[in-house]
Amino acid sequence: MTEYDSITRNIEAVVEDTTLPRRLKDRVYKTIDERGGVTTEQADEIARAVQSQYEDTRVDPLDPVGTVSAQSIGEPGTQMTMNTFHYAGVAEIDVTQGLPRLIELVDARKTPDTPMMTVYLDDGYATDRERAHEVVWAIESTKILALGDVSTNVADMIVRVDLNKDTLLERWPTVGDSDVIAAEIAETIEDALGVNTRQNGTAIEFGPNEPSYRELLQLVEQLRDVVFKGIEDVTRVVIRKEQLEDDEEEFVLYTEGSAFGDVLSIEGVDATRSTCNNIHEVYKNLGVEAAREAIINETVNTLEEQGLDDVNVRHMMLVADIMTNRGEIESIGRHGISGSKDSVLARAAFEVTVNHLLSAAIHGEADDLNGVIENVIVGKPVSIGTGDVKLRMGSISTDGGQPSDD
Repeated sequence: MTEYDSITRNIEAVVEDTTLPRRLKDRVYKTIDERGGVTTEQADEIARAVQSQYEDTRVDPLDPVGTVSAQSIGEPGTQMTMNTFHYAGVAEIDVTQGLPRLIELVDARKTPDTPMMTVYLDDGYATDRERAHEVVWAIESTKILALGDVSTNVADMIVRVDLNKDTLLERWPTVGDSDVIAAEIAETIEDALGVNTRQNGTAIEFGPNEPSYRELLQLVEQLRDVVFKGIEDVTRVVIRKEQLEDDEEEFVLYTEGSAFGDVLSIEGVDATRSTCNNIHEVYKNLGVEAAREAIINETVNTLEEQGLDDVNVRHMMLVADIMTNRGEIESIGRHGISGSKDSVLARAAFEVTVNHLLSAAIHGEADDLNGVIENVIVGKPVSIGTGDVKLRMGSISTDGGQPSDD
C-alpha cells in the first residue's frame, strides 16, 4: 500500500466517523478531493467543522416547524405576482408562474393550467441536431394540416389531401420514401374515419359512404383531429441548445402539454433527467418519492422565479413530506390534509365549520387537544416549545439527601 492510499483511507475513516448524512459526507469528500494535498488531521478538522455547523442548524426539540414553515412561505408569498403566465426560460413556451402556480401545487391539482415537460436526450441525440429532431417528431403530435393541404370537392363528394413530400421525409426520417409514408397516412385515415381511401403518390382521396354534404364536412372536421405521429397531448415541442457545466452544449426539448410516461419510453430520451410539471404524472410513473422531489423542485423554482430565493428549502421539504407521507399525493385543504386531521376542532377551524362539528357530534368523536389549533381555540397552553416543559419547584437539601417538595 502506498502512502497516498494510506492517507486516503484515513481521510475516509475520519469522515465516515461523523454523524453527517450521506449527502454531506459526499460533499466533504468532493471538497477535500478538489483541494488536494489535505492531511488526515486537516480532513478531521474540516469534517468536525461541518458537523458542528450541521448540528447548529438542526431544529430544536419541540420547535413548531409547521407554523414556522407556513409563515416562512406565506409571508414572501404575499409579494408574488398574480400573473398567470410567465416565460420560464424559453421564450416560446408559456408556463403558469407566481401565486397561481403555488396554489396549483399545494392544492395538488390533477392537471396544471399549462402542463409542460423538460426532456433531456441521451448522448447520441443530445449533440446531433438531426437526431434530436427525430425525438421531436416522435413526441410532438402531427396532424394533417402540418403535413399538407386539405380540399373538398362538393360536386363529387370527395375530400382530397395533398401531402407535402419534404415534410413527410422530414417527419419520418427513417422511412425515406414519401409514397410509403403516404400509404401509412391513408391507412390511419381509414381506421380513424371508417372510410375507403384512394392513394396516388402523395395525394389521398376519400369521401362519405353515402352522398351527404353534412357527412362530407364532418369528415373534414374529424380529419383535422387525427394524430398521425407523436403524442396526442403534446401540441408543440421547442428545441433549444443549452450549455452544460463543463462548457459543452446539448439540445434540450421543452413541450406544451405533457404525457410523461409515454415520453420516457421513446428512444433517445434520457429518462434519468427528464422532468414534468405535473406532479401526479410523476407520481404515477416514478412513485411517491419522485413526486415528493417534484413538489420540492417546483415550489423552489416558483419562488426563485419571483426573486424569493431566500426561503429555506427545508420549509418546502416539510410541505412535500406532509403531502406525500401517506404514500400518495394529498392536497393541503379540506379535501386533503386539513380535512383529515384527527382533531375535530382543527378540522372545523379550517373550513365548513358547522359540517365538521355536526358530523363529529353525530359520530361521538372526542378531541384529545394535542395540536396547536385546538389548544388555541379552547384557551389552553400549546404543547410546543417551552409550553411542553414541566417544571417542579423544590428546595435543595443541604445534608446530601433528596430535595424536598416544600
